[in-house]
Amino acid sequence: MFNRRALLAAAATAPLLATPGLLRAAEPDLSDLKDLTGGAVPIGRDERRARIARAQSLMKANGIGAVLIEPGSSLIYFTGVHWWRSERLTAAILPVEGDPCIVTPFFEEPSVRESLGIPAEVRVWQEHEDPLAVVAGFLKDRKLANRPIGIEETVRFFAVDGLRKVLPSTRLVSANPVVRGCRMIKTAPEIALMQLATDVTIAAYRWTYPRIEAGMSNTDIGALMAAATVKLGGGVEFNLILLGEAAAYPHGTGKPQKVVKGEVVLMDCGANVHGYQSDVSRSFVFGDASAEQRKVWDRMRRGQQIAFEAARPGVPAGSVDDAVRSYYTSLGYGPDYKLPGLSHRTGHGIGMDGHEPINLVRGEKTPLAPGMCFSNEPGIYIPGSFGIRLEDCFHMTGAGPKWFSQPPASIERPMG
Repeated sequence: MFNRRALLAAAATAPLLATPGLLRAAEPDLSDLKDLTGGAVPIGRDERRARIARAQSLMKANGIGAVLIEPGSSLIYFTGVHWWRSERLTAAILPVEGDPCIVTPFFEEPSVRESLGIPAEVRVWQEHEDPLAVVAGFLKDRKLANRPIGIEETVRFFAVDGLRKVLPSTRLVSANPVVRGCRMIKTAPEIALMQLATDVTIAAYRWTYPRIEAGMSNTDIGALMAAATVKLGGGVEFNLILLGEAAAYPHGTGKPQKVVKGEVVLMDCGANVHGYQSDVSRSFVFGDASAEQRKVWDRMRRGQQIAFEAARPGVPAGSVDDAVRSYYTSLGYGPDYKLPGLSHRTGHGIGMDGHEPINLVRGEKTPLAPGMCFSNEPGIYIPGSFGIRLEDCFHMTGAGPKWFSQPPASIERPMG
């Protein structure tokens, strides 16, 4: 199997190719694009302190004494610390009361403090010491070692196992009620950044679309999209371009692809602004669409609208997926995940990560609530032929869902 992450990265970061006859891809003129993100307001200290207060409230409600978090989006979310994971543990401990603690190697402390965005104690460990013993020391000093300790869901086994060894009588539990309880509900500043990231992606699509030419590769198109995204002020998260039959497989193939007249072009692209992401897909035909291509496009667009209309505050998230599959089954697709039809969930959560809990998928009982953000992408895939996927994200309000990007109305006007 090909590596999806490698494929996405290659498409996003590939150099602009000097293919004869494809000068638009080789030397794109970006002069008419302007930075859309100049007024973006990054997440600040007050917002992060409010997040910690919310987390502490949820800890109290769930009987959790502290939460352990490793580097990644949750660490950035609560502390502002941008760091990476290695065999040398850097972690945050959010206590149920008082300021958090950052545990990091002694020689990394100055660098870790550079992005620390909240008041916090910093405790260091030397190369011959056990960092989990330092974590345990903080918990003991705060009189939390006898209370359940929540583990953020992406923390690695060695950290969990090490904590068990130094605190054998302490109960380790899931921190999902706390971390998910905070991160799933986006605040107005978060939604504003996600809207900007989406605006960048839509503008990049509109710039790239008329520059697609016969014979271009998926890498050529991805390079155009990446260049436009950067000029518009966004960071490139991914550019997945699927051409012809490759569009029938949600994450494509490793086979060479070229733009051919009368075949589907499926673009799935995302940007970020100050750490918050967009995720937008567009499908169209290079040249004139056949009756079959137009029919599938229209049906998929209707499926997307059915999902949007089903997303009401208080309903289980899984019911959105159920509504789409019921419609597709009535058209002869499926049933369930069978092909031709919809072989994946209707949507996923999105925010600082491109895929976040929870999903719009069968059996998900979490009620939809204001502030939750989702992709809406119930694609239709016909193996050996083509696939159509339109993807637009929305956020929940008290009155119902609101689009970050408005879906296109027709296959002839795929960018609106």
